[in-house]
Amino acid sequence: MEISKAKLKSIAPFPNLLLIDRYLLKELILPFVFGMGLFSSLGIAVGTLFDLIRQVSESQVLLAIALQVLFLKMPEFVAYGIPMSVLLATLMTYSRLSQDSELIAMRCIGVSLYRLVVPAIVFSAIIMGITFLFQESIVPAANYQSSIILERAIADGDAFSSKQENILYPQYQQVLQPNGQTQRMLTRIFYAEEFDNERMQELTVLDLSGGGIDRIVIAKSATSNPQTNSWDFFDGYTYLINPDGSYGSVVRFEKQTLQIPRDRLNLADRSLKYDEMNISRARTVLKSLESSGDEKAIRQLKVRIQEKLSFPFICLVFGLVGAGLGSRLSSGGKGINFGICLLIIFGYYLLAFITSSLGMSGTLPPVISAWLPNVFVLIAGSIILVKVSG
Repeated sequence: MEISKAKLKSIAPFPNLLLIDRYLLKELILPFVFGMGLFSSLGIAVGTLFDLIRQVSESQVLLAIALQVLFLKMPEFVAYGIPMSVLLATLMTYSRLSQDSELIAMRCIGVSLYRLVVPAIVFSAIIMGITFLFQESIVPAANYQSSIILERAIADGDAFSSKQENILYPQYQQVLQPNGQTQRMLTRIFYAEEFDNERMQELTVLDLSGGGIDRIVIAKSATSNPQTNSWDFFDGYTYLINPDGSYGSVVRFEKQTLQIPRDRLNLADRSLKYDEMNISRARTVLKSLESSGDEKAIRQLKVRIQEKLSFPFICLVFGLVGAGLGSRLSSGGKGINFGICLLIIFGYYLLAFITSSLGMSGTLPPVISAWLPNVFVLIAGSIILVKVSG
């Protein structure tokens, strides 16, 4: 590949895509597409296909339903496969250039290795943005629909209900103290025996807003009223409690409305799993949890939110690692590249699993637990690149 020094000087700082940039980007595309097909297929086969086969045989799920669920689960594994494909593409491309002495030829005519890695970084950054949009807009909705379809199929359609049982929800609020400071205090406790996808059954509400139990509401059922952001309680009693703890008056009601924010009680909707929420939805749920005082659930969701933010950036990190490591490989075929790729992926996800567990347990802050694997791999990739360029 013959490129004049005058043309090479015009490359930096690449006001447009010139010869080397176009060449390297073109070389990256084919192994990236190959990796996408390979890793996505493996993920679908291991993560979904075998389980669906079992569901078809054991739960009498129709084949058409299973295929529909399989199709809806594909976006999740495509998203998982994107960073791996970036790593494989950069590793294979730059190792081939190194083995064919093309990198040496480019460096001999004045192009630094750092400049040669720029197309891989740009390519990885573009894929990173696509991954973030894909993860936020398509994956959660597809996962939610696949879960609903499969649950309905298993429950034979009519028998299906997203029933929850023994629902307990404590509500807190900031209360101004006589000394002028605010303190987070328990103000209400809600309990329902079950929620059958339409209404809650057998409810008990303890009102502690006065510092003790001031009122007890017992009702047979309750339904949400989205227009007024409240809940309508039916067929129950309201017990007023005296300051000394004795019962005061008792009022029977056919219907009574309580101003309980729907998003905070969060009972009328099917509980979403982490992979069924985008970042915006997860933050809304986090606000609901923060008012409940469930520290474990709050910590776990904070970690998951940070992981959703950090995941796309591994594309950029893997792009740097693959380009740097590939430039160092002067021998070995595609099998060697694939093996190295798998080792890096295994090491990264093992580290991510460890740091995520530490974040869930409270040992590490959520931000550190989610971003530490990226930082670690980024440092390792930078060291490799510096050594290769030296």
